[in-house]
Amino acid sequence: MSQSDSIVFGAGCFWCIEAVFEEVRGVKEVLPGYTGGQRKNPTYEQVCTGATGHVEVVKVVYDPELIDLTELFAVFFSTHDPTTLNRQGNDVGTHYRSVIFTSGSVQATLARFAVVSATSSGAWKEPVVTSVEPLKEFYRAEHYHHGYYSTNSESAYCMAVITPKLDKFKSEFSRLIK
Repeated sequence: MSQSDSIVFGAGCFWCIEAVFEEVRGVKEVLPGYTGGQRKNPTYEQVCTGATGHVEVVKVVYDPELIDLTELFAVFFSTHDPTTLNRQGNDVGTHYRSVIFTSGSVQATLARFAVVSATSSGAWKEPVVTSVEPLKEFYRAEHYHHGYYSTNSESAYCMAVITPKLDKFKSEFSRLIK
């Protein structure tokens, strides 16, 4: 039986990052949810107000024998804009911030190194604003958010926002596609 680990990413709307990480080889499960806020068991509507302090995130459960955490960081940084504070495209608010939530000191060190690497890569003209924070409580999003792209890929939002992210991932990371 293979082992698994997990990491939590915030990079704008969780529908977008869920769709990308669902395609990554070695990823066993992608769970949309909320973390980083004060309210217990927040709802989507509450998180969207920006008043709870939570971030829309995905918990990526992966097999470290099949995919390296540094490769997951590379996918994370290349499929969103880590230079816009509290914003991804038209999605605006602290609940859309670029953040890596870590479990333990090793993950935190690797995540901070990934942020430094992204910053020094020269890929962006503006400074990288991605934060690294310890994971506290992760709350699963409501059921209708799970697999959103796979059931709504023809919607205008999915076609305009998510499909280009998937295309970019497939173009840049063909070696990592399931």
